[in-house]
Amino acid sequence: MKIKALILASSAFFCAQLWAGNDFLADLSAVQHSWATVNYELQDDAKEKAFEALVKESEALVEHYPEKAESHIWHGIVQSSFAGAKGGLGALGLAEAAKDELEKAIKIDENALQGSALTSLGTLYAKVPGWPIGFGSDKKAQNFFKKSLEINPDGLDVNYFYADFLYDEKKYQAAFEHLQKAKSAPKRDGREKADKYRQLEVDELLAKVEKKLKKH
Repeated sequence: MKIKALILASSAFFCAQLWAGNDFLADLSAVQHSWATVNYELQDDAKEKAFEALVKESEALVEHYPEKAESHIWHGIVQSSFAGAKGGLGALGLAEAAKDELEKAIKIDENALQGSALTSLGTLYAKVPGWPIGFGSDKKAQNFFKKSLEINPDGLDVNYFYADFLYDEKKYQAAFEHLQKAKSAPKRDGREKADKYRQLEVDELLAKVEKKLKKH
């Protein structure tokens, strides 16, 4: 019951924020805050159901602000996060849809949100299975991460996700270096909850990387 109440409260808060006065930055912030709550504080079926609702809200953001790269970025992020929560082959459609949104964002402005579309595309290409099942590609992932790092070399997300990619590639020293950058990344206004949880992920991955480095 508490989980259901949290979902309903988050949804009500989001809707109130999203359409309160056609203020794009406020509407975008509402999506970001809702995503942080759903992605980090809900689990299992509750998380899937909340993401399903949030996908509809981020889609509404795109419909309301189609010319904004940031709208497409966050619709793509929500879709890809939902795919991660859902898992399995059933998530591939969501991953494809997320890729399409992120590509639209890049066509509008690849520098938007400090290259976040490039970072998210890199992560998708790294995590989605390759041909013949999916569109995954380590080479494309690497290229997108490098482009994003050119735009935002000290960013938290890009350094964390690139380090995660490097860890999977068994490039532990390079992963360690990017995790150190992630740890010292500047804080983002309005993204306090996301930053807090991301830094916990950085610490978890760093512990794994250091363990590997000791063995080598």
